[in-house]
Amino acid sequence: MLHGKTVVITGANGALGRAACAVAAEHGAEVVALDLRFDGQAGARRYIIDLTDANATSACFKAVGGLDVLFNIAGGFAMGPTAHTTSQAQWAHMSRINFDTVRNAVEAAVPVMLARGRGSIVNVGALSAREGQPNMAAYCVAKSAVMRLTESLAKELRGAGINVNAVLPSLIDTPTNRADMPDADFSRWVAPRDLAQVMCFLGSDGARAIHGALVPVTGLV
Repeated sequence: MLHGKTVVITGANGALGRAACAVAAEHGAEVVALDLRFDGQAGARRYIIDLTDANATSACFKAVGGLDVLFNIAGGFAMGPTAHTTSQAQWAHMSRINFDTVRNAVEAAVPVMLARGRGSIVNVGALSAREGQPNMAAYCVAKSAVMRLTESLAKELRGAGINVNAVLPSLIDTPTNRADMPDADFSRWVAPRDLAQVMCFLGSDGARAIHGALVPVTGLV
């Protein structure tokens, strides 16, 4: 599915990022992993990078060189207080890790793809951010921005041979989510490998007719 393609994966040290690295490699990709740190996984070129830093991100992508596919996985979630009591720091943090990371990676990757005349970008939105949720305003706003950016980029770049789409997962089966919700039925959640398979399809030539899709990946939730 991805044979001969260079796939850059942000947030590669997290549960979904690790799964995406493994699944992309299984599909024949050369994987380039980006994150703030790594915990021993092998099998990919690795770059330690703070993607909230636009200049550092630009320099990192120049070091990477050519790429065919970008998976924007870097991000994070935190429950908050009510919208009207959310602090400036909380708004900024959710925007910085969920939106700025995507924006900086896109700004660095798109010129490379335009020069090559091809490419695919797969972002990670959130099913919950299709509408506002209580005590999640900062997260929903940040992920909604990712989804609107996905749609705008898709309309701008589809004529240049570049596909831009996003997946919208519900609850992902990660160690953190299990710890936070120990009484939940984990079998109903989205397995990271299953979500990674959808992302790999959207990054493949088989998805070349898909532009600006926001694909729900919900498991049984």
